[in-house]
Amino acid sequence: MAQVCVICQKKPRVGLNVSHANNKTKRRWLPNLQPVRIHFQGGVRRLRVCTRCIKSGAILKAA
Repeated sequence: MAQVCVICQKKPRVGLNVSHANNKTKRRWLPNLQPVRIHFQGGVRRLRVCTRCIKSGAILKAA
């Protein structure tokens, strides 16, 4: 399953770990996704949504 928020399309970011000796290795920052039951396209679905969308009220949680 893709690490993407279904509301804001937030995706993993890529960058580098940099050590004290200036060695660089690839790394990823993953979004904080939570499985939530929400009203989506006329029905109730269990989707992965980032915590920013949950906190801002961009979704309507299902009972």
